Amino acid sequence: MQDWLAHIERLHAQPIALGLERVCAVKRTLGAEQTVPVITVGGTNGKGSTCAMLERILRSAGYRVGLYTSPHLLDYNERVRIDGRPSSDGVLCDAFARVDAARGDLPLTYFEFGTLAAWQAFAAAGVEAIVLEVGLGGRLDAVNAFDADCAIVTSVDLDHMDYLGATKEAIGFEKAGIFRPGRPAIVGDARPPASLLAHAQAIGAELLVQGRDFGHLAGEGQWTFWSRRGRRGGLAHPALRGAVQLANASTALAALESLAGRLPVSMQDIRRGLIEVELPGRFQVLPGRPAVVLDVAHNPQAAGVLADNLGSMAFHPETWAVFGMLADKDIAGVVERVRGRVDHWLVSGLPGPRGMSAEAMARRLEKLGLHIAGRFDGPADAYRAAKERVGENDRITVFGSFLTVSGVLQAIGDERKRCPT
Repeated sequence: MQDWLAHIERLHAQPIALGLERVCAVKRTLGAEQTVPVITVGGTNGKGSTCAMLERILRSAGYRVGLYTSPHLLDYNERVRIDGRPSSDGVLCDAFARVDAARGDLPLTYFEFGTLAAWQAFAAAGVEAIVLEVGLGGRLDAVNAFDADCAIVTSVDLDHMDYLGATKEAIGFEKAGIFRPGRPAIVGDARPPASLLAHAQAIGAELLVQGRDFGHLAGEGQWTFWSRRGRRGGLAHPALRGAVQLANASTALAALESLAGRLPVSMQDIRRGLIEVELPGRFQVLPGRPAVVLDVAHNPQAAGVLADNLGSMAFHPETWAVFGMLADKDIAGVVERVRGRVDHWLVSGLPGPRGMSAEAMARRLEKLGLHIAGRFDGPADAYRAAKERVGENDRITVFGSFLTVSGVLQAIGDERKRCPT
């Protein structure tokens, strides 16, 4: 498996090269056909949560579901889930081999190769529904080589501006590229950019917008989903933490409602799916003391949600942040949203060409007026230092990147192996 991953990482000179020509050419050679409903999920934030809810509800209804997401936290296999479980090395290696044979001399990017391999794995497994998470943008993302029977844009905010544009209008147009004429286009953002709405209307998509065509009403211990088709009350709050999850849940339900003719689900399926849904790294609170919160928030919008969620937790005397971000992200914007919730900053370097050293990060944060409590080569070292310094009733929050959360999860896994309970 590792040999295959190293091979596909070397194929293309650039880690990100947007465009559909390469992936569509190999798709044709593979003879990849769409025979089951496909839900494509894009957006700046909320994609992972919405995908997880869709998968869990559909599985509760008895469907065999293929789910493709990115990036992964610990193992690549997490990206390609079949029937609720990460694919095995054997399944993925077989899929990689088929894609490699079909591409000939055409250099695919890591994500393009992985997307085509995921589709091959799903076809081999005979799934009955497929959920695809957009990697970056939408219009030119590899998953857009497949036509969505229902396309979702969860939210639109500033991120990946080097690739998608410097304004929400530009980014909104790119994300709207996953919409298809005559098919449901679900918008989970209650205030979407005009460019997104205009594109949906121009191509004749069946546009449904949060707050206008569907939405949610929060109640004590339960909530209500409403749409043009009526209301569904008495729903349990999603198992995923945070008030924003009601918006994600209502977006997922609007999508499923639009596909009811092909993928019918019952109220019992919905209730069970929302109660049982899981998604590591999204405001994940680990059991025990001190409290440890893991969140992959890496842009200002997501950081604002993290700050709100931290504020809604029980009182903790002090909060220690294990913080690392990629150099091309809006570090100042993220810090500004969270700084009021953090007392001590432990900064971590991150690997890779887009990574930033701890020293460089510390200088950046000091210019923003923050005192740095420690500099560490990696997230695991920063987390261990936090554990040594934190009080029993304090809180550690780990955020800034998938790489930051992944590094800490690996450290926690190593601790459990050394000291099994």
